[in-house]
Amino acid sequence: MSSSIFDSIYILILAGFVGYMVITRVTPLLHTPLMSATNAISGISLVGSLVAAGSNQGFLSTLLGFIAVTAATINVVGGFMITDRMLRMFKRREDK
Repeated sequence: MSSSIFDSIYILILAGFVGYMVITRVTPLLHTPLMSATNAISGISLVGSLVAAGSNQGFLSTLLGFIAVTAATINVVGGFMITDRMLRMFKRREDK
């Protein structure tokens, strides 16, 4: 049992490190077009956190799932708000 916990922690740390390295090496010019892709990834993590929260594996699992659902929802909503704001910058203004 303890080896699976350590494996999970190892995978979490490794995924965090790889994600950080990937994001820091993206040039600023590409950040705007990649927002849609990151919103989709956040949506996938939202679905995964919903599964974790609803799996009924115990109180701790449900609590951590709820925290993950909250964080993923904030991430998805914030990502779409930022993307919408960026896209509005490129629209032509109509003369009144």
